[in-house]
Amino acid sequence: MIDNKLLPKLSQNLLEILNDEEYYDITIEVGSDPYVKVFRAHMVILNYRSSYFRRILSTNKKKNDETLTNIKLPNILPEIFQIVLRYIYGGKISLEEYDILDIVKVLVAANELNLQELIPYLESFLLNKANWMEQHFDLIYQISFENDAFLKLQKYCKDLISKEPSKIFNSPNYSSIPEKLLITLIQNDNLQIEEIQVWEYELYNNLLEYFLDNDSKKSVLRITKENKVHSKNIGSKIITFQHAELISKWIDRLEITDKLTTLYEFKLLYRYSRDERNNSFNKFREICNNRSRTITVIKVKDSNEILGGYNPIEWKFNGNYGTFGNTKDSFIFSFGNNNIRNYILSRVKEETKAIYNGCYCGPSFNNDLYLYINIHNELKIGCIKSSYEKDFKEINNSCIEEYEVFQIV
Repeated sequence: MIDNKLLPKLSQNLLEILNDEEYYDITIEVGSDPYVKVFRAHMVILNYRSSYFRRILSTNKKKNDETLTNIKLPNILPEIFQIVLRYIYGGKISLEEYDILDIVKVLVAANELNLQELIPYLESFLLNKANWMEQHFDLIYQISFENDAFLKLQKYCKDLISKEPSKIFNSPNYSSIPEKLLITLIQNDNLQIEEIQVWEYELYNNLLEYFLDNDSKKSVLRITKENKVHSKNIGSKIITFQHAELISKWIDRLEITDKLTTLYEFKLLYRYSRDERNNSFNKFREICNNRSRTITVIKVKDSNEILGGYNPIEWKFNGNYGTFGNTKDSFIFSFGNNNIRNYILSRVKEETKAIYNGCYCGPSFNNDLYLYINIHNELKIGCIKSSYEKDFKEINNSCIEEYEVFQIV
């Protein structure tokens, strides 16, 4: 029998370890200039409590010269990280001790550090603060739709705004609402407001900004195609616009926290369920032959796993024998558990065998990620580490539900 009365003592001891100044083996720089604080921690605890830290530590082991591993978290405030770090060690968090705004910041930090079990707990706490949530609705709305993980908050916002759209349109911060949030709002079929009113609100705010700024050097406002909100639907059955944004960063070799400078158009070339008449790769080779800058995305059957790869060079299916393609810019990736932040990115390391143009297989990034049809006529995925940094061996020989190929424009 397990006695839960013993757990508080365990939590207390683990928090004492956090305060230990002798056995720590990692430092974490939190915040940005001029407000930066250095925290001491222990790799073994971070590794097992956070998949975010586990990914970083897997490629940043302690050096042989005993130099301490150092991690930087510029996007989190030090006082917020201290709350999160105590939760990581002690397994508990006393929410009533903190301001509600701080709880919102903890929620955002928990998502960044991939502490998924903490997110619904914090969301439930916030949803019980009805008055505060309505008073800060524009903040909650923006945060919830910038993060795919905040499903409870998204539902709260959708339900409230469909009944009371003025909550957001009459907000003093309406004109600063990001474009993609407006699109989400317009696409809500339950919204009790006409779409034209959305555009009228937008135009009204732009006109106010222009005419109330007496010293403005701006030209007179004109409604042009640049003013229109563009659709964020990339036409995929597998990935979302948020996936496409992250893949675009990888193509440009940006960090996940970097601002996206180029958003590529994902032009659908091929979809397995649409283009193949039987279990083969004939149409894939026909449609994608001589096409460059392509992204392949794959949905694993009976799983939330998504895999894929980027091929910057042309596919070449011109003979009876397979050939290799040489490039230093290709990469393969995976997303798991319906969470865009739960990803693995693996760049090519053996450039001469980055791409394989096989005669009898589908898109192939050497043996590291390739599609094939087995003797039972089943569409399968192969993952055997060969030319890329990391492996996806846990997915090897899995069945495929769907795959698509996009050209990056």
